Amino acid sequence: MTTEPTTGPAQEADRLPAGAPLIISLLVGSAFVMILNETIMSVALPALIADLGVTAATAQWLTSGFLLTMAVVIPITGYLLQRFPPRSVYLGSMSVFSAGTLLSALAPAFPVLLAGRIVQACGTAVMVPLLMTTILRLVPATRRGQTMGTISIVIAVAPAVGPTISGVILSSLGWRWMFWLVLPIALIALTAGAVWLKVTAETTRTPLDVASVLISVVAFSGIVYGLSAIGESAAAGTHAGVPPWVPLVVGVIALAVFVHRQIRLQRTGAPLLDLRPLAVRSYTLALVLVVTGFMSLFGAIILLPLYIQDVLGDSAFVAGLVVLPGGLVMGLLGPVVGRAYDRLGVRPLVVPGSLLLAAVMWGFTTLGATSPIWLVAALYVGMSASLALMFTPLMTEALGSLPGDLYSHGSAILTTLQQVAGAAGTALFITVMTVFSGAGGVDEAGIHAAFLVAAVVSLLVVAVAFLTGRRAAAPAADADA
Repeated sequence: MTTEPTTGPAQEADRLPAGAPLIISLLVGSAFVMILNETIMSVALPALIADLGVTAATAQWLTSGFLLTMAVVIPITGYLLQRFPPRSVYLGSMSVFSAGTLLSALAPAFPVLLAGRIVQACGTAVMVPLLMTTILRLVPATRRGQTMGTISIVIAVAPAVGPTISGVILSSLGWRWMFWLVLPIALIALTAGAVWLKVTAETTRTPLDVASVLISVVAFSGIVYGLSAIGESAAAGTHAGVPPWVPLVVGVIALAVFVHRQIRLQRTGAPLLDLRPLAVRSYTLALVLVVTGFMSLFGAIILLPLYIQDVLGDSAFVAGLVVLPGGLVMGLLGPVVGRAYDRLGVRPLVVPGSLLLAAVMWGFTTLGATSPIWLVAALYVGMSASLALMFTPLMTEALGSLPGDLYSHGSAILTTLQQVAGAAGTALFITVMTVFSGAGGVDEAGIHAAFLVAAVVSLLVVAVAFLTGRRAAAPAADADA
């Protein structure tokens, strides 16, 4: 070929390995379908309450339980990704997810449906860390921003468009079709992975510290359950049984014990979740910004439907349509921002993104009972664009700054804290909204107070954004097995 003489070592280093685009596409598509299920049940709750004969508080656990399971399982993924080859992890993850989907579709009663959702979440929890780790292993550092941009479609867009897709399915089909339509897609992805997924990676026979697993279950389940229960009890105006702060305090104490144990086990090289990524400044700064951004995203996802339906008086279908353009914008901007990161680095993108986020959040505080629906949609699009400017550079900066042997643990920490941030954002904004709303439920004053808190949090994001680096971080060890 005429291009062969002009191909130098630098160009060869920038090339993706043979088959890498197909592998990445398979993982991105699989993760999108799986993460989509995190929020797809929210719009279906009224139909489930009527069909299965449960209360709203009980039905809500179809979403909260999914989130809770994710937070519990993700810390174990660092061990799984080091112990087993990527192909085995993928096949196990998709098999578990498919089994949970089938169980949910056939569920004769609520307990079986909840069990199916928990099984789904077990498979989903492994997929995002697997996707991140595989990209870091396959993609050269100079192209990681562009490739990591696709992850933003999975992590941010899928939960945002879940309620919209759910509303479309429910408008013409029953709630079981949310699982029947997903099941063949999952089985096709499972078959494709068995045929095409071939990623070389060194594995280690590190022993599993069972005590760390049990402590992490108490820690992360206590924190996520406590945060979710605070939001639910605030929305209900009361709580039954154990006060929601009790599991939260237990979770925080268990987390402190978990951290202490992992630091001690790092001396022997056998921690369940290696915490050394937190010692890398660029990783920690990016982690803080991603977590805060997810609080804003999940806060908006929970607040806007309530505002549109209870304050503006529009339907649930309209509420789903309003958030759809924002999700599409975030997905379309992901790869574009990724390419920009490869050229410019993190700071030129994250600082404008944080400023736009702050401007939009303060714009949300101006919404009232007579605000036009187009303004709500425009503000959500602005928020989605701001988060798109931030998420891809930050995740690439965070994970790309780690040595290869910490990729799996770094992605597990990042994904775990995203789930905790989602629960924290939901609990925080629902609690504030309820405290400032009248006795009749959701009103303009409560929504305004919740968005005001979000706007104040956005100022913290701006301050931290200015501490990020100016250029893309060079990985400590780019070549991984």
